[in-house]
Order: sequence, then C-alpha cells, then structure tokens
Amino acid sequence: MDSKPREIWFDGRSIPLERHDLWSLVNQSALEKIVVTPEQRRSGHFPQKTCFVTEIRAAADLADLNRGDLVFSESPELLDRAGSQGFVPCIFLAVQQKESLEQACRLAAQYRYAVVDFDLPTNIPLELFIARLEASGTALLRRTTGAAETEVAFGVLEKGSDGVLFAGEDLAEIKRVAELLREEASPVLELKPLRVTAVRHAGMGWRSCVDTTGLMTQEEGMLVGSTSAGGILVCSETHYLPYMNLRPFRVNAGAVHSYIWMPRNTAGYLSEQEAGSQVLCVDWRGATRVLTVGRVKTEIRPLLLIKGEIEGTELNVIVQDDWHIRLMGADGKPRNATLIRPGDSLLGHLCQPGRHVGIGVGETIIER
Repeated sequence: MDSKPREIWFDGRSIPLERHDLWSLVNQSALEKIVVTPEQRRSGHFPQKTCFVTEIRAAADLADLNRGDLVFSESPELLDRAGSQGFVPCIFLAVQQKESLEQACRLAAQYRYAVVDFDLPTNIPLELFIARLEASGTALLRRTTGAAETEVAFGVLEKGSDGVLFAGEDLAEIKRVAELLREEASPVLELKPLRVTAVRHAGMGWRSCVDTTGLMTQEEGMLVGSTSAGGILVCSETHYLPYMNLRPFRVNAGAVHSYIWMPRNTAGYLSEQEAGSQVLCVDWRGATRVLTVGRVKTEIRPLLLIKGEIEGTELNVIVQDDWHIRLMGADGKPRNATLIRPGDSLLGHLCQPGRHVGIGVGETIIER
C-alpha cells in the first residue's frame, strides 16, 4: 500500500461528443482524467468527477481555463508560458529514433507530466525513459491503445511507467482499462494472524457505525485500531442478526477515537468521517476497494476492549460490547465480539507507527 497508484488518462480528443455510448461508458467508469480539446470542454456534459487535461494549441486557449488546471501540448514554449501563469504542464513527446529519445528525456525532465509515444512496439525506449527520469519529479505516461499494452507499460523494468494515456474507441477495451485503474487504486494489504491477549469491558463511550454508499460481502469489513501501528479487521453487518435485517452497507466500527484505514496509505479518526469521506473496504485475504461514506452514526454504547499481538507488536481495538459485532478470524470466519477469548486468532494489519493528520511519518512514537 505504500506505492503510489498509477494513473490512466483517457484521450477523448478525437471522439465526437455525439458518441453517447462511448462517453456514457467513460463517464460512468473509474476513469477521471480526460484529455479534451477546449471546444469539447466548453460543449460537453461531463460529470463532477472529471479532471480535465486540456489540449492547448495557442496561448488564447488558456483564457477559459482555471489556474491549476492540467494543460497538454507538444510545444515547450506554450507549456512554459502556461506554467508561468499557474497551470500544470504536460508535454507530449513522439519518439522515433535514438537521438530523438535522448533529447526527449532531457525535455521530459523539465515538466511535471510527460506523455511519450514510440514508433516501434519494443519496450526498450520506455525502459530508457524510466531509467533516465527515475531521479526527476516527472510523472511519465505512455500512450497505449489497448488493455494488454497498458498492463505491459505498468510492468516494464518491474517499476513500470507512472501511468498511461489510453487512446482507443473499443468499448470492451475501455471497460478493461477502467478496471485496471480500479485495481491499481485498490492494492492488496498484508493481513496477518493476531493472537488475542486480553478482552475486557471498557465502560460506556461513543461508538460510530460507518454507513457507505456501497454493499459489502460477508468476507469484507474495515480496518480499525486504537494506534497507528495497525488495525484489526471488523466485519460488515452481513452476518446473522436474530432481531434485525442485515445492513451490508455498514460496519459497526468502534469507539470514536479509533483510526480507520483509508485510501492512499492514510488513516483518519472515526470521529472525523462524514458523508463524502472515503474509506477502505478490506476482505479477509487483504484485497481492498474504496467505498464512499454516506453517513456516520455515533451513539453512546457499552464498549469492549480487545488486545492482541502480531509478531510482537501490540494492537487493540475498542468496539461495541455486543454479540452482534463481529471481527474477522484468521481463518476468514467471523467471530462474535463477546465470545472472543485470549488465545483466539483474528486478522490484523501492521503499519510503520507514527501518523500526523492521518499520514504516516517516520518518528519515534509510543502508543498504549
């Protein structure tokens, strides 16, 4: 989870806005960064999630854009002008021979983003770009036309490019590329057996249920913990409740002070979550996906402290003291909170301890 997710940009410049089937698919997919012409940006109907990368062909094209917008061009002079006006430049480089490649590498290193295209199908030019730009702050994207080519770009030299500019109109390929983006955004976490060392009633306190706009399975839940050293997998409300309907959109997560794990290697306090926040949904194998919070329901309830150890590191979670709360066992089966005993084995995730406003920092820290 420490690596930065790769980006996939969709090149829509050559696609007429009248292609409603294609644009509807793109707009409803996980693809958010869309390369468009100024005319498309003015005339199209794009969802709120869209992050425009606008092609500029003349200085006048900057007039209708907002400072901080991504702009795309083959012209270094035009991009330098855009950068001086507060825009984020992305240069497009078509590489056709060795001499062109060396010059293109030097030019790419001057910009925040660089998109490269090659005249031959070999991956050698991309390998050279990756090696030469490794120490720079440039995000390197390769132009691709298919899902398989996109996967290859992400695997070159084991590191791969930082992203791709996907240019294609085949609906099946667009669906597959969008799925790749979803997979990239949701890496697999390493979950390990946690040996329970203590369980005891922790008095009354405020606990939060996290209700999401998605639906979870019986294998899924959320990572919750009292310390930055790691979390324990708390199950979704998808398991038998004798007096109530199941609520597969919910995790009865724990006490308000607790960390809950979020996308991009971050964590936040349960008390800070609200409608629109994003949290990680995690299954017992460690596969993750991002869910949006619809609401957080916080009430006073009796609480239960569960302590445990993973490889000598102590973790704990404080959840509602009730039979219907489940935590995930190391075997992938749910355990009723009130039936958990010392010696039982649950699932947890270890992190490098130390966080500031939810972001991991390298510091000496003691949490108990």
